[in-house]
Amino acid sequence: MWHLLEPLHALLDYAPEAFDEAAALGYDTAERWPSYFAWRSAPLGAPGPARVASAFYSFSPAMVARYVPGVGEGSDEVPAADPAAVLAARLRAVDRTYRAVLGEDTVKSPELAEAAALARRAAEAAGTEGRPLAAANAALPWPEAPHLVLWQAATILREHRGDGHLAALLVAGLDPVEALVSFAAIGAAPEPVFESRGWSAAEWAAARERLTARGVLDADGAVTDEGRALRAEVELRTDELAAAPWAALGPEGTARLAELLGGPWLSAIGSGLLPAENTLGIGKV
Repeated sequence: MWHLLEPLHALLDYAPEAFDEAAALGYDTAERWPSYFAWRSAPLGAPGPARVASAFYSFSPAMVARYVPGVGEGSDEVPAADPAAVLAARLRAVDRTYRAVLGEDTVKSPELAEAAALARRAAEAAGTEGRPLAAANAALPWPEAPHLVLWQAATILREHRGDGHLAALLVAGLDPVEALVSFAAIGAAPEPVFESRGWSAAEWAAARERLTARGVLDADGAVTDEGRALRAEVELRTDELAAAPWAALGPEGTARLAELLGGPWLSAIGSGLLPAENTLGIGKV
């Protein structure tokens, strides 16, 4: 279900309509990070870089500080946060993007409305205790339009899963940069993709050394059997922590939602907007 829903959420980070909305707010759109941090952190209010770095986990705090202003601060690249304005622009961006990518007929279809209702049921069953990003998005009012409901449900569910994934990483004893180094080592994506999270070469090398001493990597930096087992345990625990919404929706409801998401998923993946190599585990057809 995550693989079906994540592309529908992730369109916001790459669509030209979203960059248009971000530019209207004053964000520099020469790269995607200013708007990415704005869209994703806005439900938290105006938390400042330290809280965002904590909640996002895998990004270097130095990188977060570049793109997330302190309370009341701002720059030419990243204006001072107005969470209400960002959230309103976020929904406008999703509306425009879905109409462009999925098409007007799909957006207005009874099938999409049914998918939105099912996804909302799952999202409303997602517990938010100890899950700051899921809780912040779940606290937002639901929009009326079904396609916006679908996006918001997908966002709550992906942040619910993501918050649980961070708990699994903590239990596994993997700090933010170690999590990226070990994930790259098992072939999830090339190292340069993960290096986009802002860690320096020295920080990356130090994490590799720690993982080698621990037996997660061998002397050449390749993952060991122990390292693969550790990452498999992280993914298993992540799945387990993400299971409650789907248990609440039930096998029939989940299967029906999966069926209904097929067309929108193909449109999102086939749009060419999502990069083939990314940290999301999704790609282009």
